[in-house]
Amino acid sequence: MELIPGLPDDVGLECLIRICQESFPCVASVCRKWKDTVRGPEFWQRRKAANLAQKVVVLSQAKVGDFGEEPGNKKHSPTQVYRLTLCEPETGRWAQLPPMPDQTDDGLPMFCQLVGVGRNLVLIGGWDPRTWEVSNDVFVYNFVSAKWRRGATMPGCRRSFFACASDGRRFVYVAGGHDGEKSALKSAMAYDLTEDLWVMLPEMEKERDEPAGIFHHDKFYVVGGYVTSMQGRFETSAEAFDVPSWQWGSDQENFLNSSICPRNCIDDADGRLYVSCSGHVAALQGSEWKGVVELPHNVQNTTHMTACRDKAFVMASSTSGGRHQMFILDLKSYRWEKVEATDDFSGHVQSGCCLEL
Repeated sequence: MELIPGLPDDVGLECLIRICQESFPCVASVCRKWKDTVRGPEFWQRRKAANLAQKVVVLSQAKVGDFGEEPGNKKHSPTQVYRLTLCEPETGRWAQLPPMPDQTDDGLPMFCQLVGVGRNLVLIGGWDPRTWEVSNDVFVYNFVSAKWRRGATMPGCRRSFFACASDGRRFVYVAGGHDGEKSALKSAMAYDLTEDLWVMLPEMEKERDEPAGIFHHDKFYVVGGYVTSMQGRFETSAEAFDVPSWQWGSDQENFLNSSICPRNCIDDADGRLYVSCSGHVAALQGSEWKGVVELPHNVQNTTHMTACRDKAFVMASSTSGGRHQMFILDLKSYRWEKVEATDDFSGHVQSGCCLEL
């Protein structure tokens, strides 16, 4: 059976690799051969080689004007309801992803982590939006099937505000955060998406609450954070777990220029590190962070920044609590471009990631 009747399979594949990412589920449901093709490695290799892979940004974003408070229950009600939104920055298309299994009208877990692994979105942890109970649940959304599944539960204590990053292919790495007693943690682990299991890593040198996670040059960097006794006073240091040798390197003091919340620290396709702080984006040059570009006019508050190859995608607002906007920063020319969005997609962002599909 030919991939497309009347055409050689090689030509048929050239046709299929040009479909838009939102059509994957539809194409995969046409017949078994198309389903196997879209799921197979050659499809993705050819699509990427032809520069046809689409960059998509997935965000945990608040519904605008949608509040979850109920009379008499304000203590355990979030101020906003979060859902998963998707943006294709290069086309300006915005959409909402299907809800997770058993997701209620109260929305996503607060402060959950989002990472991209191949054609999958992985959502880890967070707080129940009604009870504020900490969850170690893992959910995986596959963009080809447009379906969710439950992943293996994160082992150990219920942790919040941990570092999280992916190698983009198979593994998600987690480290630090704090437990139910607000004690900072030094434990770390990795989730194998293919095998659906967790493996423990050696402990970090020090405990780190609210660190950032970056996967950079085969290393999982855990940046900043603070020890239990320093509640909220961020460190400038970082630790890096070398995956090939399966061990942590020595603590890197003064990795950051100042004691800031490191959540907007990213890396690009060329192995350069960037951070957004104090109204500009800085790049790590040698051992020094140097400003490379100011934030767009009238934008000061960066709530989320993620990178995909030579582009950085930034969600920011003019004031705390103001309308959020997306901007693209070209990491070659350092030029900004605004991505237009309706008010429905201007809510606050807690976390996000970028995938190439």
